[in-house]
Amino acid sequence: RNRPEGKVLETVGVFEAPKQHGKYETGQLFLHSVFGYRGIVLFPWQARLYDRDVASPVTEKSENATGHGSKEVKGKTHTYYQVLIDARDCPHISQRSQTEAVTFLANHDDSRALYAIPGLDYVSHEDILPYSSTDQVPIQHELFERFLMYDQTKVPPFVARDTLCAWQEKNHPWLELSDVHRETTENIRVTVIPFYMGMREAQNSHVYWWRYCIRLENLDSEVVQLRERHWRIFSLSGTLETVRGRGVVGREPVLSKEQPAFQYSSHVSLQASSGHMWGTFRFERPDGSHFDVRIPPFSLESNKDEKTPPSGLHW
Repeated sequence: RNRPEGKVLETVGVFEAPKQHGKYETGQLFLHSVFGYRGIVLFPWQARLYDRDVASPVTEKSENATGHGSKEVKGKTHTYYQVLIDARDCPHISQRSQTEAVTFLANHDDSRALYAIPGLDYVSHEDILPYSSTDQVPIQHELFERFLMYDQTKVPPFVARDTLCAWQEKNHPWLELSDVHRETTENIRVTVIPFYMGMREAQNSHVYWWRYCIRLENLDSEVVQLRERHWRIFSLSGTLETVRGRGVVGREPVLSKEQPAFQYSSHVSLQASSGHMWGTFRFERPDGSHFDVRIPPFSLESNKDEKTPPSGLHW
């Protein structure tokens, strides 16, 4: 639709029927159904999805430690995938989705240092549009040939190298996606995925870090724009912090029928090994009116059995 003049579409591959049951294998090529990028599946994660849009048999209200009332929601198992994003598509999706969804605490003494692995993402099963290709290197990514190799006898014909298996096993505590939280307010769906990043010692105290990835989706045809964020952050140490600000990550994204979604990630640190967050996003309609969208409450839990800090791309 927005193709520059003189440019032509090229054949990427042949679509396959999406899987209604079961899961996709390592090496499965796909298009992302929301952001449209080309990618390849590295491996699946089984997450607990807490969906506040699904009516629970028990609809009693409960008060948590912060006095924040919420429905009691039971988690259900849902499949997500660790994937590589094609580097050719990153410039086209960077305005709608960060292409660095995986970040670690740096593996040295600088407690503020973070490093990111570019072109890694977490994708829900229903966002996978599978396709096949005869190209032996269909995805351009610096890790593609380090993680995968072509084997024409396999379906799909890309199999995991030992380096991918070793990397997954070594960084499991830092990569694993465990809980996903989702809630819709006035046709704006908010999905939150928190990740524990590790602990740092600073000034004789422990500081625990988490990353949280948030996707905003407009399920309606009306154009809306994100204007403000309002967070409440509760720490097990007993502190309750309020954070207000314009937009998110320096942006005030517009969600329209043509571009309905925006995804970003940020970080939070606590002086305690656990806590939780919740809040609201304020959106503006074309007529200037505003409405608040709930951010589902989510827990910040540390890995009690952590032994070694995360390692990067070194074996």
